[in-house]
This record gives sequence, structure tokens and C-alpha cells, in this order.
Amino acid sequence: MTVDAIKDAIARLPESERHSLTAWLNDLDYDDWDKEMVADFSPGGRGMALVKKVEQQIAQGKAIPFEEGLEQARAAKTRPRR
Repeated sequence: MTVDAIKDAIARLPESERHSLTAWLNDLDYDDWDKEMVADFSPGGRGMALVKKVEQQIAQGKAIPFEEGLEQARAAKTRPRR
């Protein structure tokens, strides 16, 4: 079966079945994404460099609470540019 044939078949589905299929496909994508995130942030994963950088910033007292950073970002958006 070709992708075009699948698309045609999906287009002919009743709305409720199409929604069910959409939910299933989204779950499938999220499962793959979750697996990738776990691999990226496990020892040796490509995200571990970021984790180490953040841990160093926290240890050096360079980190601020999330809410404070969010407020700073909001304030920066509302300041007039010079």
C-alpha cells in the first residue's frame, strides 16, 4: 500500500475514526520522542553536556529560580529598545 493510498483511505474515514487514528498516531510519535529524550539524557547521551553545564552554573551560584528568570524575560520584552 502506498502513502497516497493510505491518505485517501484516511480521508474517507468517518470523523470519529479519523480522530481516533490521529490520537493513536500522536501517541506513537510521543512514545518515540520520549525514548529519544531518555537516551539523550542518560549517561553518555548528547544532552548530558547541557546537564553538566547547568549543574556547574548551579554550583557556582549563577542559577536563578525559574520564576525569577521568567519575570526577567517578561520585563525584557516590555522595556523600550534604545
